[in-house]
Amino acid sequence: MSVTNKLNAMKLFRIGHIATLLAAAVCIAAGTAYQASAQEKIGDIVEFDKTIHNFGDVLLSDGPLSCTFTMKNISEKPVVIYNVVTSCGCTDVEWIREPIKPGAAGTISAVYTNDEGPYPFDKSLTAYISGISRPVILRIRGIAHEKQLSLEEMYPERLLNIGIKSLNIKCGNLEQGGSRSEETIIANLSDKPVEVSFGDVSRGLSIKVSPNPVPARNTAKLSCTVTAQKDLWGKNLYYATPAIDGKSSGKRLSVYAFTKENFSKLTARQRADGSRPIFETNTCTAGKMKAGEKASAEFTFTNAGKEDFIIYKADIDCPRAEILLPEAVKTGCDGNIGLTVDTSGMPDGEMLVTATLTTNSPTRPIVNLFLTGWIE
Repeated sequence: MSVTNKLNAMKLFRIGHIATLLAAAVCIAAGTAYQASAQEKIGDIVEFDKTIHNFGDVLLSDGPLSCTFTMKNISEKPVVIYNVVTSCGCTDVEWIREPIKPGAAGTISAVYTNDEGPYPFDKSLTAYISGISRPVILRIRGIAHEKQLSLEEMYPERLLNIGIKSLNIKCGNLEQGGSRSEETIIANLSDKPVEVSFGDVSRGLSIKVSPNPVPARNTAKLSCTVTAQKDLWGKNLYYATPAIDGKSSGKRLSVYAFTKENFSKLTARQRADGSRPIFETNTCTAGKMKAGEKASAEFTFTNAGKEDFIIYKADIDCPRAEILLPEAVKTGCDGNIGLTVDTSGMPDGEMLVTATLTTNSPTRPIVNLFLTGWIE
């Protein structure tokens, strides 16, 4: 019996083209740490002034680079920073060791050696804080150069007389009820100050530039914040059209974010009693085929939890794919997911298609399914 016949009672979602989603990165970020956004209230315990410090473009001759993150205690009890672990020996970190009283603030300071060569750098600080179940990730990043480059060389994309490194910005993962921020550097390539504004801004996206107007032959920070929307799940692209001194640039800025369910207020018992899908396998192979043939797979699972299992959305990294999703799967019942891929236009060799499911399961908020094969 074909997959279509087996699943004819299920909903059919036709998935449009989406840029490739790195499944492993999504799995890591799904439940291991808080990727906090600027001034996010984390667990109603603390609030950071920023969680990303972008040094921008620097020279190796600048030597070590330092920055400070300020954390305010917004709870009713003292808060302690137990430990802060760096991702690299090239970064030293210091933090306040005394308990931070309610309403007071403490700091986490980092120094990056800036001696790893003329490359982009992105280092993480993993902070373990009392009252917060998961560590908080802070980041320092920038691009080190061996010699001074012109603004035109450093910011090759053009928005009239404003330069930017890329028109695509990744905000990463956020949870419902929360927000995520990211910043990048823009450069005024002209000899007079210019003001940057934005039109056609997507719902849930806010953008600001500081300083604005941007000084002549100088740089400014462009900050993007995505706020979760109840009707948007999984991977989404948000857009805005920059205007320079009131004139549209004619180009769109795109901001990527991935929204998943928020389980932060659940108790340990509620988490244990939530839906829990157990898949027979996460990977199916279609074997050898010729380009243009359809590759199909069926993924079977059982809901071993105590609540209905719901799939909010499926994102697929293939433009010609169809996925059949079940309605809510009750506790103790089986569910099936059908995935079909039209291989027309695919190159010869190994095929790997990833379907990323956003779900209501506290233990598996993101599920990745893989369809493999070989095109001859």
